[in-house]
Amino acid sequence: MSGRQGGKMKPLKQKKKQQQDLDPEEQAFKEKQKADAAAKKAMLNNVKAGKPLVGGGIKKSGKK
Repeated sequence: MSGRQGGKMKPLKQKKKQQQDLDPEEQAFKEKQKADAAAKKAMLNNVKAGKPLVGGGIKKSGKK
C-alpha cells in the first residue's frame, strides 16, 4: 500500500482565542473606532444614493 489515505483530511485544531482584559481607555477607543466606521459607511451610502451632504457649501444671500 502507498502512504496516502483516501477521503477528506481533518483540519488541524486551532488554539482557542483568549479573552483579553482591556482597560477602559482601550474599550473607549475601540468603541469610538466602531462608531466612526459606522458613520463613514452611512455617509458613503448616502452619497451613493444621491442625497446631498448636510450643512456644507456657501449660502447665497437674497440680495442682488
